[in-house]
Amino acid sequence: MKLSLGPIQYYWPRDEVLAFYDAVAQSPMDIVYLGEAVCSRRHEVRLSDWLDIAAVLREAGKEVVLSTQVLIESGADVTVLHKICANGTYLVEANDMGAVHCLEGKVPFVAGPHLNIYNLPTLQWMAALGLQRWVMPLEMGRDDLSLLLAGSPAGLQTEVFAYGRMPLAFSARCFTARHCNLPKDDCQFKCIEHPDGLLMRTRENEEFLVLNGIQTQSARVHNLLPELPAMQEMGVDVVRISPQSQHTQRIIDLFKSVMQGRADPATANTELLGLMVEKPCNGYWYGKPGLELVSPQAVAVPA
Repeated sequence: MKLSLGPIQYYWPRDEVLAFYDAVAQSPMDIVYLGEAVCSRRHEVRLSDWLDIAAVLREAGKEVVLSTQVLIESGADVTVLHKICANGTYLVEANDMGAVHCLEGKVPFVAGPHLNIYNLPTLQWMAALGLQRWVMPLEMGRDDLSLLLAGSPAGLQTEVFAYGRMPLAFSARCFTARHCNLPKDDCQFKCIEHPDGLLMRTRENEEFLVLNGIQTQSARVHNLLPELPAMQEMGVDVVRISPQSQHTQRIIDLFKSVMQGRADPATANTELLGLMVEKPCNGYWYGKPGLELVSPQAVAVPA
């Protein structure tokens, strides 16, 4: 089983992005996804810069994948999409069907978690188009994943989003700008002030959602580190970590040590809890509401 690093979901300053990937190049990460997948107005790092970062990571022995935007809103977005799909060097993660149509029948590709592959016929259809690896939808549980793995086309890899705030929805409206009483076209790039998103709470002061520009995320951190041994037994090929502004390198080390059998999952998870930006959750994995935290010991292992 390999470890992947998803694209940065937040808007970070250019120097911080470059320093972050310099550290990733020295990390035990196997696969790195690069690119702006959330909002095209974020231009601290442009496509040419992402390609430069990709070259450095590839030289360091990492498998590099270029991620496309989830929500395409303009002609300029379409132009960038075509450039990514025609890059000719790196595998592409398609995050909308427009990207799939650009890639189908031409080169292998990765299906991102937003393509909503929930059943075997869809998975088989995508494999016929050239799918090399698919990322399980965030809401899918382990029981449904087991069914898809049992009938998965030969050679098709499966990836699971295993750590990070979950991207739940995308909108043409920028919620961060609206929160600051600004129009989207004059957002003043306010999301750069929130390196892990802007936390929203209920009137009862419970953490609820996180605003990240046009993206809405879970407030709690989806964490499947204790499930790594079970996922290995199921036949999962890749587990994904989503970057956060602090401690990502240590999080990578903890996941890798458990995957390699050098650390006990429970012990590693105890340290991981202290590195999270908010409380953990894992409900979707067990077929429960996503914000719940279910103890593995409290749930019977499926046959």
